[in-house]
Amino acid sequence: MPDILIIGASRGIGLGLADEFSKRGWNVTATVREAGKAPALKGLRNVSVETVDIADQASAAVLAERLSGRSYDAVIINAGISGPQATPKSVDHVTFAELFVTNSLAPVRLAEMLVKLVKPQTGVIGFMTSQLGSVANNTGGGMELYRASKAALNSFTRSFSARHRDKGLSILSLHPGWVKTDMGGPGADIDVATSVKGLADVVEHAVGAHQEAYLDYAGKELPW
Repeated sequence: MPDILIIGASRGIGLGLADEFSKRGWNVTATVREAGKAPALKGLRNVSVETVDIADQASAAVLAERLSGRSYDAVIINAGISGPQATPKSVDHVTFAELFVTNSLAPVRLAEMLVKLVKPQTGVIGFMTSQLGSVANNTGGGMELYRASKAALNSFTRSFSARHRDKGLSILSLHPGWVKTDMGGPGADIDVATSVKGLADVVEHAVGAHQEAYLDYAGKELPW
């Protein structure tokens, strides 16, 4: 049975991914920020639960130490926040820093701590980003701070991929679609089940493929 680590699985897409991979016969390690906050995870087969707050560097280091010695076919770093409905002119420094630490710095910092646990030559590391992180596609503006935080994540991901290219991993920047979650809202395009089925297919196809790509949940390549 292949093994996957899903960071940020208490609800929404992360919880859906844990459920989908469990149904596909994977052993799933799923993380939440607070123990006992994700009762739905406990009802899934082949799922163990860990705690981490990826924005807290010490918490991330403790998780990496707890998982030391394990080996994963895939690691998906899903945690993130939507941030404030503000502009560069109106946002305060503390709120801005929280958004960029959580969405941009923390995922790649944690990946650096966990990369030694990913199987070389066949493993996959996926970063949950957004099509809004595409600089090339930003022709209409809007959601400036969130866009910028995901663009920064994409840039960090490209550098991470270059730094670890000798390991033969697949490094993916993943857009889940506009999904009906607490973050996406009820007016979004697709439901969680559609998103996570597509994402799981993308991840499974990337195992052993040595792929570096920015893809949506249907496997379509997006412009950086």
